[in-house]
Amino acid sequence: MKLFTATDRYIARLVFVPMLSVFVLAASLLVLDKMLKLFDFVATQGGPVSVVFKMLANLLPEYASLAIPLGLLLGILFAFRKLAMSSELDVMRAVGLSYTRLLRVPYMFAIVLAALNLLIVSYLQPLSRYYYEQLQFELRSGALGASIRVGEFNSLQDRTALRVDASRDEGRDLRGIFARIQTGNGQVMVISAREGRFFANRESPDTVILRLTDGQIVQDGPTIASPRVLSFASHDLPIDLPKIEQFRQRGDADKEYFLPELLRIGWSETSSPELRNQTQASLNYRLVEVVMMFLLPLLAVALAVPPKRSTSALGIFLSIILVVAYHKVNQYGQDVAALGRVDPVLALWGPFAVFAAMIVWMYWRIAYVPGGQPIGALETGFAKISRSMRKLFARKALRDEPVAATVSEAHHAV
Repeated sequence: MKLFTATDRYIARLVFVPMLSVFVLAASLLVLDKMLKLFDFVATQGGPVSVVFKMLANLLPEYASLAIPLGLLLGILFAFRKLAMSSELDVMRAVGLSYTRLLRVPYMFAIVLAALNLLIVSYLQPLSRYYYEQLQFELRSGALGASIRVGEFNSLQDRTALRVDASRDEGRDLRGIFARIQTGNGQVMVISAREGRFFANRESPDTVILRLTDGQIVQDGPTIASPRVLSFASHDLPIDLPKIEQFRQRGDADKEYFLPELLRIGWSETSSPELRNQTQASLNYRLVEVVMMFLLPLLAVALAVPPKRSTSALGIFLSIILVVAYHKVNQYGQDVAALGRVDPVLALWGPFAVFAAMIVWMYWRIAYVPGGQPIGALETGFAKISRSMRKLFARKALRDEPVAATVSEAHHAV
C-alpha cells in the first residue's frame, strides 16, 4: 500500500502554493508596517540605514510565529475551496474518501510547521528579541557611530561642537563642516572645511580621526593677542569617542527567556511571585499558540466548503478574523496572567478550550451531518445583505439613467 496516493500528492500541491504565498504576503505586510516606524526612529537618532534592515531581520521570527499559522490555515482553506467549487470534492466523497482521510496531507504540513513554530518561539524569537533591544540601545547610545546629525550642532565629549551640511556613505563622508573645539587654558579653535571623512585610529581605539580637506583654522584665547588664521589642504582632527555603556545580559524580560529557562524559573521557589507569574504566562502563551495549529486544518475545512450553488467567500473572511482575534485574546490573557490577576492556565487554556470546542463542532457539522453547514446562518444573512445591496445599486442606476439620457440628448442638440 502506497503511503502517498495520487490524491494526496494533488492535495499537497493545492495546499503548498497558497500556503507559501500567504506566509510571504503576511510577513511582508508586517515588516513593511514596522519598516516605516524604524526608518523614522533611525533617522531621528541619526543612525545608518543598514541598522533598519538588521532590526527588521531580528523581528522576522516574531512575525513568523503569526504568519505561519495564518499561512497554514489559508493554504488548506484555499485548497479545499477549490476542490469544492470544481465539484472534485463531491467526486472524492462519492468514491469513499472522507474528510478525515483527505486531511492526511494537511496534517503532515501542520505537524512540520508546528515543530518549526515551536523552535521559533522556544529559541529563535527570544534571541532575536534580545538582539533587537541591543541594536536599539546601541543606536541611542551612539555605539553605532550614529551621533552625527546633519544640519544640527552635535556635542562630542562636552568640548567639541560639530555641524555638517551633508552626509554620505552612512555618515562617514561629510560635506560643509564647521567645528568649535574648547582646548586647554580657555583657548578656542574654530575649524571650517569643505569636506571630511572618518578613519579608524589604530593607535588609540577610543578615538577616531576626522580628516578635513580644504579649510581654515582660527585659534583664539586669553593668551593670544590676535586670532591666528591657518589655511590647510588636509588636516587630521582626533575626536574622542563617547564612553559606551555595556548592554545588559539576556533575560531582563520574560520574552528573552528560552523555553527550558521559563520552566526552571516559573516553578522555582527562589523566584519572586512577580517573576513566576510573568514566566508562567509566557510559557503557557507560547505553548498554546503552537498547540492551536493542530486544530487549524479542521477549521480550514469547515470554512472552505460553501453552500451548494454558492460562491460565497465568507469563510475566508471569517477565518482571518478568527485567527487574529484568537491571537489577540491570547496576548490579553498573557498580560493579565503576568500581572497575577488570573491563573496562567485559566487565562490561556480556557479560551483554547472554548475555541477548540467550536472548531470540533464546526468540523463535525461539515463532515458528518448530511448537508451540514457550520456557518449556514451567517451564509444566509450574508446572502440577504448582498442581494439587498445589489437591488439598492440597481435602483440607483435606474434613477440616474434618465438624467444621463437627458444630458446626452442635450449634448447632441448643441
